[in-house]
Amino acid sequence: MSENFKGFASSNEEKEVRLKIKNSEINKIIKDYKKLKKYQKSSMFEIAKLSGRKTKVDNLIDQYGIDAEALE
Repeated sequence: MSENFKGFASSNEEKEVRLKIKNSEINKIIKDYKKLKKYQKSSMFEIAKLSGRKTKVDNLIDQYGIDAEALE
């Protein structure tokens, strides 16, 4: 290919993306997040982890994975 070939999009430009998300959906996600955090602090979660059973949190991580940026 020639040196001047740049493809279809320039990599130097940053585009702004706007999303419209309903407040009810955000509230549902926040509610689920708070339930999971409360579960993680419970003794039932600790018992499940110590016994080697899979927890709700483990199932979610298996299903969706872990974001590498969240670990940094």
